[in-house]
Amino acid sequence: MKRLHQAVDDYLALRRSLGFKLLEYGQCLHEFVSFLKTNGSSHITSKLALEYATRRRDEKPASWRWRLCIIRGFACHRSGADPRTEIPPVGLLRFRSQRARPYLYSEEEICRLLEAALKMKSPHELQPHTHCCLFGLLAVSGLRLSEAINLQPQDVDCSEGVLTIRGAKFGKSRLVPLHPSTCAVLFDYAKRRDQIFNRRPVSYFFVTSCGTRLSRTNLGQIFRELSRQIGIRKPGVRHGPRLHDFRHRFAIQTLLRWYRSGEQVSRRMPVLSTYLGHVNISGTYWYLDSTPQLMAAASKRIEARWKGVV
Repeated sequence: MKRLHQAVDDYLALRRSLGFKLLEYGQCLHEFVSFLKTNGSSHITSKLALEYATRRRDEKPASWRWRLCIIRGFACHRSGADPRTEIPPVGLLRFRSQRARPYLYSEEEICRLLEAALKMKSPHELQPHTHCCLFGLLAVSGLRLSEAINLQPQDVDCSEGVLTIRGAKFGKSRLVPLHPSTCAVLFDYAKRRDQIFNRRPVSYFFVTSCGTRLSRTNLGQIFRELSRQIGIRKPGVRHGPRLHDFRHRFAIQTLLRWYRSGEQVSRRMPVLSTYLGHVNISGTYWYLDSTPQLMAAASKRIEARWKGVV
């Protein structure tokens, strides 16, 4: 099966050269190849692909479908080299995932979250400041979590008030302007970080107590703990506000501000789309029908425009 494992590596290298990150694809596909070997098959079959995708019965159908989609993509690639390859048909697992509705944090909730982060007990003096500064940046900038934790010191220009986002989703890079008050907080954090590490060079702007890159998993756990502390997430409930909802809130607040100030929102949408790093503007328009406040603001604009005409 070495040949098939090598085919997985070649496939991932090709996709990544086109800008796709595919962080979890490698593990899934190599596990699938091992699964094929265990079941005595040297090539991909739809039957084994389906068995592998659904073998964990405690998972949700969305996870099964996601895993099967990964295999289908690789199978399409592999079929060019091995005609025995079966490509799992689309619709084999009929499940339609629903995009989660964003949680719209209030200003007061954000303030309480940041205060709780700053007061959080930690064996390392920098960590409360790291979490407070990071969560605050997500709230005011609309960055993806991955973009924030991948920031390097040279990417944060507090004197010019600009962040450089490198190699974001689909390999895109962009510049993100910041308010002077945000720059001041980032500058203070960087100064504190450098003092604690005795000016030892670090590879990332936000760092752990060891000076390494922050973990998405650990950040998620800390955020859930803090959100329970301040009462926006109920104890024992699996679902609730997410860190990614800061990005939704930023986009929605921007759109609401444009509507209320009389801006031509349709003309400004490409600006917001570029700022957020969306590849397609349709990803930005999703916010319009995902939020009742935005729908109400849009309806008022239409009513005012056509009042007395229809």
